[in-house]
Amino acid sequence: MSILVLSAAWAQRPKVHHGGKLMHTRTNHNYNVIKVSRSKAKTICPTFEDSGYPYHGIGFKLGDPFGATYKYYANKHFSFGVDFGRSASGLYSRYYKEAFNEFTRPDTLQDNQSTVYLAHKAKTDWVGEVKVLYHIKAEKISTGLQAYAGIGWEVRRLHIQYDYLLNDGIFDNKIEFINRTRFTYGAQGTIGIEYSYFSMPISAFMELEMYVDLLRDPGFYKIQGGVGLRYVF
Repeated sequence: MSILVLSAAWAQRPKVHHGGKLMHTRTNHNYNVIKVSRSKAKTICPTFEDSGYPYHGIGFKLGDPFGATYKYYANKHFSFGVDFGRSASGLYSRYYKEAFNEFTRPDTLQDNQSTVYLAHKAKTDWVGEVKVLYHIKAEKISTGLQAYAGIGWEVRRLHIQYDYLLNDGIFDNKIEFINRTRFTYGAQGTIGIEYSYFSMPISAFMELEMYVDLLRDPGFYKIQGGVGLRYVF
């Protein structure tokens, strides 16, 4: 009798079929249970689940500007971004050189005086920007990929030093310098891509922006952009 009982128990045992990382287990109720390894489960769970909005993202951006970045993901289509940091002053070197006369005011010189630009140094060049973005999924290209575009507003504050030669008559020439602060703002357009299919809650992004000055130099525009990472929570 005991042999028959053991045989029946052995026939009704759960059967486990191994197939790579997935294990299909037959339960006593004849249901298949799929077990997923912990590492595999992390990989197949994207950061931006439709049921999990809103999300916050905070991190850093390398480019123009170089600094901190924050993004509020209101839903799967709309987000709001804020970036703050230092401008890539080297990209504006020619522009700042051409702006020399704006700061030295040649019209205030006497008839026998003139100035000659020598050099400049941007001591601080802060940039802050806010933008509204519209996202679309690009899953057909790559899982976890989104494309986005939007508009925004940019504020810039520059503290710059100019070295120049002051010609004051034939023999009275001297090198001088001035420090000036320049504040301006303008509109901004943005396009970019964002990728979030990682085993940890982060997103990587790359974006291209165009800034148009509306205050100090209306019509001046500059292509900006950068890459970065954000921790998403």
